[in-house]
Amino acid sequence: MSGGILVAIVIGAFLIGSIPFGFLIGRVFYGTDIRKEGSGNIGAMNALRTLGKGGAVAVLLLDAAKGFVPVMVARRLAAPFEHPIPETVASIVALATVLGHCFSPWLGWKGGKGVATSFGAIFGLSWQAGLISVGAWIAGALATQYSSVGSMFGSVLAPLTLWLFTGSLAETVYGALAAVLIVFMHRENIARLRAGTEGSIRLFKSKPKDV
Repeated sequence: MSGGILVAIVIGAFLIGSIPFGFLIGRVFYGTDIRKEGSGNIGAMNALRTLGKGGAVAVLLLDAAKGFVPVMVARRLAAPFEHPIPETVASIVALATVLGHCFSPWLGWKGGKGVATSFGAIFGLSWQAGLISVGAWIAGALATQYSSVGSMFGSVLAPLTLWLFTGSLAETVYGALAAVLIVFMHRENIARLRAGTEGSIRLFKSKPKDV
């Protein structure tokens, strides 16, 4: 695979990741700018608060697809090459999609926190690791009543599960870099957790108080 093709694939993945589905769904179907409601985040949790369950599910699935689909396409394109090229290309593409989501050029280089997109990418790399990451998010959120804790817990666990199920250094490095990025994007949540002011959320019940 030539360097030019790889660059084109990565740029394409970044642009796909940068599509702000939370913002678009809010404006097109609800007449709401999700950035001006709730926490101001364009992710699924703020969509749950501002758009309701239907909007939140749509945002969650579309954001996850932004990570999953480019990774699967990259794997197929790189499949004719020998190991570790397919794994490396897929991992670079995965990171590009998450970066695109977090720093969307369509929203002034601002975006979401990358959790759903990263989990979608992890499913593309290893469905087993993806299931564990999602399970860890749910477990963390249920145990603490803080979605942010579950998001960070599932993300931090990802490098370990990716290594366990794939044995791929490139995919493990992706998991580690994505975890660092996601924790960084949650820095305000961490500050609120330390101050005791982070809003709680009850999964599968009513709308969240905060994100």
